[in-house]
Amino acid sequence: MRGLRKAYGDNVAVDGVDLVVARGEIFALLGPNGAGKTTTVEILEGYRRRDAGEVSVLGVDPAVTNGKRGTATSAVAKRWRERVGIVLQGTGEFDELTVGEVVRHFARFYPAPDDPAAVIERVGLSDKIGSRTHTLSGGQKRRLDVALGIVGRPEVLFLDEPTTGFDPEARREFWSLIRDLQSGGATILLTTHYLEEAEALADRVGVIARGRLIAVDTPRLLGHRDSALATVSWRTAEGGWERVHSATPTAAVADLGKRFGGEVPGLTVTRPTLEDVYLEMIGAGAQEAHR
Repeated sequence: MRGLRKAYGDNVAVDGVDLVVARGEIFALLGPNGAGKTTTVEILEGYRRRDAGEVSVLGVDPAVTNGKRGTATSAVAKRWRERVGIVLQGTGEFDELTVGEVVRHFARFYPAPDDPAAVIERVGLSDKIGSRTHTLSGGQKRRLDVALGIVGRPEVLFLDEPTTGFDPEARREFWSLIRDLQSGGATILLTTHYLEEAEALADRVGVIARGRLIAVDTPRLLGHRDSALATVSWRTAEGGWERVHSATPTAAVADLGKRFGGEVPGLTVTRPTLEDVYLEMIGAGAQEAHR
């Protein structure tokens, strides 16, 4: 993306975003509701028309695949869509079809799809393969959405809040699936509100606020987390808590060890979490946008 922009009347949803995602990378796009994440992803998917900027996905402008910008033959558009997998925030309803019927139907759209039964097993729906989709829970429907997004063996996979409705165990099983897809060569761009998900999966993360991409880095380095002051906390003799912020926490702990004669009660040493850095960034980004 170069200078990507999209507005709805006076509301600028995406405001000059520049971003390159490398082949084989997992990239997480973070931001509050209304920040421009979904609009950005839908432009990349070819679902939404941009107002300005340049976009290339697998060497193709997604806009030409749906006739919105320029021209492309149906064969070009078909080949491009065969290489892309999409998990939207919500997929269509297939109430009277079973899980197996839906996945087998979608598999026919691709020249070399994955085995539908294997895909259903990978998303944890094997015991629901014969169930009509209207009987599924919210989390199970989300798993079905993921199955439809990956059955074509995509080279690029877009995941818009893919684990909404998942319980913690299912979310971690999904993380394992995403890592497997990456190891098979897929490039993955995901949006998520779960900061631990971004930290567990992403090679890099980008933070978007008020339509502007305000930071891009690895989860470990985002916002200079690696060099931020550490917080050293301990329990006092009176049962309360004391803490200090230190650039040299090891020295601080050594001093406390001498002070307490060895064991420091309730000792903890922490640095800012990804969530801490993210919340600070989106707060600063909103303030900057209002200036």
